[in-house]
Amino acid sequence: MSVSRSLAITSASFQPAYLKLWESGELSRRVKLGLEKLTACTLCPRNCHVHRIEDDTKVCKTGRYAVVSSYFAHFGEERCLRGSRGSGTIFFSSCNLRCVFCQNYGISWQGEGRATKPDELAEMMLHLQDKGCHNINFVTPAHVVPQILEALLPAVERGLRLPLVYNTSTYDSADSLALMNGIVDIYMPDFKFWDPDQARRYAKAPDYPDTARQVIKEMHRQVGPLVMDEHGLAMRGLLVRHLVMPGSVACTPEIMQWIARELGAETYVNLMAQYHPACRVSETEYPEIDRCITGSEFRQALDAFYAAGLARLDSDSSPG
Repeated sequence: MSVSRSLAITSASFQPAYLKLWESGELSRRVKLGLEKLTACTLCPRNCHVHRIEDDTKVCKTGRYAVVSSYFAHFGEERCLRGSRGSGTIFFSSCNLRCVFCQNYGISWQGEGRATKPDELAEMMLHLQDKGCHNINFVTPAHVVPQILEALLPAVERGLRLPLVYNTSTYDSADSLALMNGIVDIYMPDFKFWDPDQARRYAKAPDYPDTARQVIKEMHRQVGPLVMDEHGLAMRGLLVRHLVMPGSVACTPEIMQWIARELGAETYVNLMAQYHPACRVSETEYPEIDRCITGSEFRQALDAFYAAGLARLDSDSSPG
C-alpha cells in the first residue's frame, strides 16, 4: 500500500516532548500528582477508587508498582515505529478491558510478569535506548500512567532522549491523558468497537465506544497528525489502529467515517488483518467470531477507509 507522508521534523532537530517538562520541573509535579491519584484510583473508566498505594487492587490487578511482562526490541510493530533497529517495547500486564478474543491472554487476563520498581523500569528504558531502538513503546499503559511517570524522571535524568509511544486499547481516562499531556510524543490508540452492544459482548465495557471517541480526540488535540523524519520514522503525532473482525462486528465503516470527520483525512491509520480466535472464543460462546477474517472482509475494510476520504494508510495494512 502507498503511504502519504508529511515531513516536518528531521532526526537531528527532534527533541522528545517530555524534555521541556523535565527542565521546567513540571515532570516532577506530574509524578507527585499521579501518585496521589493512586490513593483512590480513577486512572481508567472503571473508576474502581481502590487505594493502590497500599496494594489494593481490582480490575487491573495492579497495585503500587507496574507489572512488566517483557521488554525488548520489537520488529513486529508498524514500519514507521520499528525502523531498522526495532521499537523498544515494554509490555505491561493486566489490561483494563476483558476482550474475549485477546491474543495476549496470559499477559492481559492472567497478569503474567513481575512488579517493577521505578528505577528498574527506568533501567529498561535506558537499556532499550542503548540497544539502538527508535522509541520507547509502552504497551497497555492506561492503568500504570503514574508508575510510568515515576520511572521516566530518573530515566530522563540519566539521558533518555527517545520518543515515547503510548500504545493503548483506548479505555483510558481524562485523568491519565491529562497527566501525559506534553509527555507523550506518539499516541497509538486501537479503536476496537463502534457499537456499545458489541463492546459489552466482546470487551465487557459498553461505554468503550464513547470513551474511545473522547480519548482519541484528546490525543489528537495534544499531538496532531503523525509526523515522520527523513527516514520514515514516526516522531510525533497520532496513529490509529483498527482490528478488522469477522462479520464486521467492529463496525469498520462507521469508525473510518468518524476518523475522517472528526480528526481529518490526514490521520494515519493501520487496518490490522491478524484477527484469529483466541482466549475465550469458542463455537458455543461466540460462534460468530470463531474464525479468521476472509480476504473479502479485509477488502471491504479497505473500501471503507477510502470511501471515508482517508489518505494515509499504513504500509503493513494488508490481508497477508
